[in-house]
Amino acid sequence: MTTVVKTIAIFTARPDQSTALEEMLLAMLKQSRQEPGNLRWDLWLDRSEPNRFVVDELYVDAAAVASHRETARYKKYAGVIGDVAERLAVTVDPVNVT
Repeated sequence: MTTVVKTIAIFTARPDQSTALEEMLLAMLKQSRQEPGNLRWDLWLDRSEPNRFVVDELYVDAAAVASHRETARYKKYAGVIGDVAERLAVTVDPVNVT
């Protein structure tokens, strides 16, 4: 059975890096959405903290996630994200999803 992979990542911009973080995440958005196996790649802004962004990703399976992480775009992002933000990523399994 194929299991979808849902990851929620929370990014808090380092001082004076909010614009750079937003631009970086927006640059990832369009191409990530077009990847085979991607079902969702949404960018959210925390209402109470304007320097905190949330990415909601959903892929058809672990192979699709692995393929995403092999792209040049992802590797570039992974190499610099720590300079602009603190990142917390959580991969979750469905319990009761409609």
